[in-house]
Amino acid sequence: MNILFYIASALAIIATVMVVTRKNAIHALLYLIASLLSVSVIFFILGAPFAAVLELIIYAGSIMILFVFVIMMLNLGKESVKAESELFKPYIWIGPSIISLTLLAELIYILIHQSQEPVMMKEVVPAEVGKLLFTKYILLVELAAFLLISGIIGAYHIGQKDRIVYHRFLQKQNDSA
Repeated sequence: MNILFYIASALAIIATVMVVTRKNAIHALLYLIASLLSVSVIFFILGAPFAAVLELIIYAGSIMILFVFVIMMLNLGKESVKAESELFKPYIWIGPSIISLTLLAELIYILIHQSQEPVMMKEVVPAEVGKLLFTKYILLVELAAFLLISGIIGAYHIGQKDRIVYHRFLQKQNDSA
C-alpha cells in the first residue's frame, strides 16, 4: 500500500507542476483533473473513502467541468497564450517560490519530527458530514456557494463581447453595402 501512496503522490505533484507550467488553459485544466484524481486515490489509501468520493464528485467532476465550460465560453484564443507567456518571466516567480519553499520546509520539519504512534482511525458516515455541513458549518457552505456563483457571473461578463446584433435581413443589407 505504501508504494501506491508514493506513486499517487508523485503523480499529484507532477500533474500540479504541469498545471502551473502549461500555456494552454484547457491542457492545464486536464492536468488539474489528473492531480485531483491522484489526491482522491491518496485519500482512499489513507483510509478515508468518503473523502475520496467527495473529491471525485465535487472537485474532479463538478467544479472542473464547470471550469472547462467557462474556458470554452470565454474562447480566449491566441491572445491569451501571448499574455500568459508574460507570466513565465523570472521576476514573477519570486513570491510564489518563497511561499512554496516555506511550505516545503514546514513539510520536511513535520515529516522529520512526527511521532511514531499510529493514527486512530474513525469511520465517518455521510450523514454526520451532512449534519455538520448544514448546521455548524452552514456559513462556510454558503460562502463557498457564493464564491462559485460569483465566479460564474464574472466569467460570463468577461466573456461578453461588444457585438452589434443584426436581424438576418439587416445583416445581408450591411454585408452587401
